[in-house]
Amino acid sequence: MSGSAKIIESFLNDLWLEFGLSNNTLAAYGSDLNQFDKWLEKKTLIEVGAEDIAVFLQYRQKQGHSSRSSARLLSCLRRFYRYLLRENKISTDPSQLIDAPHIGRSLPHSLSETEVELLLQAPETVHALGFRDRTMLELLYAAGLRVSELVEINFQQVNFRQGCIRIVGKGEKERLVPVGEEAMVWLERYLTGPRQDILGNRQSNFLFVTARGSCMTRQSFWHIIKRYAKQAGINAHLSPHTLRHAFATHLLNHGADLRVVQLLLGHSDLSTTQIYTHIAQHRLKELHSKFHPRG
Repeated sequence: MSGSAKIIESFLNDLWLEFGLSNNTLAAYGSDLNQFDKWLEKKTLIEVGAEDIAVFLQYRQKQGHSSRSSARLLSCLRRFYRYLLRENKISTDPSQLIDAPHIGRSLPHSLSETEVELLLQAPETVHALGFRDRTMLELLYAAGLRVSELVEINFQQVNFRQGCIRIVGKGEKERLVPVGEEAMVWLERYLTGPRQDILGNRQSNFLFVTARGSCMTRQSFWHIIKRYAKQAGINAHLSPHTLRHAFATHLLNHGADLRVVQLLLGHSDLSTTQIYTHIAQHRLKELHSKFHPRG
């Protein structure tokens, strides 16, 4: 293992121990640092100056990377060099003098309630895999889960009597999410037949399994969502979080309290949830017209 690789590994281990960051976040940080290390060529990560970071950010911009991507990279580098400073491996922090790129506030894209219905009905539930996919989509929308949370659910997390699921989210934070009657019916029906048809003689503790008996990856389920969206004639831009965004937006449109939505989504900061008020305009205008004396 090279010197840079050892330093990066030590840094990531430190992040995991101190902050409990998710594997996805740690992998993203590792990828950013390895890209920067590869770009440096004649310098090591410890020999870097502020000008090196600035030139690298400019290089990434020319390569077509977004301001948001560059901001994440700079956040990673700042954490990395603070760690090196703390460990006495460097005497000054080269990232301190770099300004973060300006990021405009982008609104998450959401589906209409009609589009969600079309997407949910797309899988052919006469087949075991189609029934599994329908159940996963129902649960994703009913509970506002992240795709990574959905694919990793196991039996111990589900309380069938109370109709809720214990979710372990970002930073290993736990939250209890109500599922709703419709999704719970699909889940119970899936477990009484289709799941065992998929598994055959194999055993698995994961709720949603593949034909190989393992849990599904985030990437695999993302491809499934895109396939069903195309099948349903939905041409809107989709992301792995599209149904999560729809969950939040539709709750607000129907009068849910913002802090309740915050708890359900597992956001640690209310400002993260507030972005959904910008896309729940229909409900906000309706409430204004109804309750404001000059509405």
